[in-house]
Amino acid sequence: MEFRPTLYILLHSLLVFQLLSASRAREIAKDCDNMHGVLKIQVKEQSTTSPTEPLNTQLNIFFTPKDLKIGKIMPLFFALKDPSTSPHLLPKEEADSIPFSSSNLPYLLEFFSFSKNSPQAKAMEDTFFHCEISAMNGESKFCATSLESMLDWTREIFGFNTKLDVYTTNFIKKSPVTLQNYTILQKPKEILVPKLVACHTLPYPYAVFYCHMQKGENKLFKILLVGENGDRIEAAAICHMDTKEWNHDHVAFRVLKVQPGSSPVCHFFPVDNLVWVPSSSM
Repeated sequence: MEFRPTLYILLHSLLVFQLLSASRAREIAKDCDNMHGVLKIQVKEQSTTSPTEPLNTQLNIFFTPKDLKIGKIMPLFFALKDPSTSPHLLPKEEADSIPFSSSNLPYLLEFFSFSKNSPQAKAMEDTFFHCEISAMNGESKFCATSLESMLDWTREIFGFNTKLDVYTTNFIKKSPVTLQNYTILQKPKEILVPKLVACHTLPYPYAVFYCHMQKGENKLFKILLVGENGDRIEAAAICHMDTKEWNHDHVAFRVLKVQPGSSPVCHFFPVDNLVWVPSSSM
């Protein structure tokens, strides 16, 4: 099976989301009651945890390059996402008209009709933390509040005239079981690119993506997985080959039981994450 970039299909879907989000941001916020629990795990992938804190089963996304072989079995977590209940993208003009800063959090909570101590308020605070914290050494980062701003920043990284491909994780067949043993069905396909930009969803009343590019050697893969329940997934995954600059408390080191710099760290992307690369058809 040949994996192909899904740029045109994805852009069409994202633009449809923009059209569906013509209602104002206050109305979109009504659909966000579960955004903290549903999306918080995507923030934790870039987070640290206490050594005594129990590991969340949703952190079963990490592996090492040694695992990339046909027949390898791994317990993996892939969340079920319903686009109809996920926060929608706003048009750039509307997104730019709403402040996006922790200094404006009290105003924003009132704007979206969230109480100060609500789960939504905590989720928004977490999102601002990850968007405003300094980048790691060798990392460039940006929080995109619209499709246009995401594409603009990505083209700044690659060059404004660069054509783009995008890779995602796709369900071919999915059961309600989120955590199960998956087997690598075919030889993983490496996507040879000079650099890439990964964009992760963050919890917010409308769609916000944490996009970043890490200097150094990073390898992108498309991997065909089959679950013990019969699930089939075309998964996008990345291997960070140099981790010596990473925080010692990064959750990946606890999951894999390795130390910074001692091993590459790989992880699968959730279904709503995007990986942008220069087009191979340039």
